[in-house]
Amino acid sequence: MALAKAAQDRVGRGIEAIARWFAYAGGLILAFLAIMTVVSILGRAIFEQNIPGDYEMIEHGCALAVFFFLPLCQLKRGHVTVDILVDAFPSRIKAFFGFLGDLLIAIAAVVITRQFWLGFGEKFPFGSDGLRDALGMGYRPFFPETTYELEIPIWSLYGVAWIGALFFSIVSVYTVWRSLNWVLDGKEQPV
Repeated sequence: MALAKAAQDRVGRGIEAIARWFAYAGGLILAFLAIMTVVSILGRAIFEQNIPGDYEMIEHGCALAVFFFLPLCQLKRGHVTVDILVDAFPSRIKAFFGFLGDLLIAIAAVVITRQFWLGFGEKFPFGSDGLRDALGMGYRPFFPETTYELEIPIWSLYGVAWIGALFFSIVSVYTVWRSLNWVLDGKEQPV
């Protein structure tokens, strides 16, 4: 009695492929940051000179990597759960609790995505007032804000993180659909 099970499977395969590429990108970011940290520490120890802006790159790179990992984590149900009580329930009840968890994460993901969009709008220094109002971006800032040392535009970091948050929201809505089908089928399926 599932809701559009064949469509759910097709959509799920596509979402999983994209989520994996997002996770690969997050992994590449973290690998780059790890290598850069080692080089910066060695440079500081040997030559008394570190990589300029290493702290900024680590700070912003880790944030971007987190938002690139979240979609696959949600798709594979990799978030921390406490199953001591739920494991004792029948499979349909366990599936219902999984549905509730997915629904709450979907709500949180949509709120996070909306807040990132508003933050992006506050930092993005371009666009006419009419276009900004139509997109819900608010007023244009008086000057483009940048990071302290490398002077990377803050709006570009918000924009890339927003892409990860948007895909996290899409995956979260998909997982609500998937877990609703599991409730209707009476048991959860392996992911």
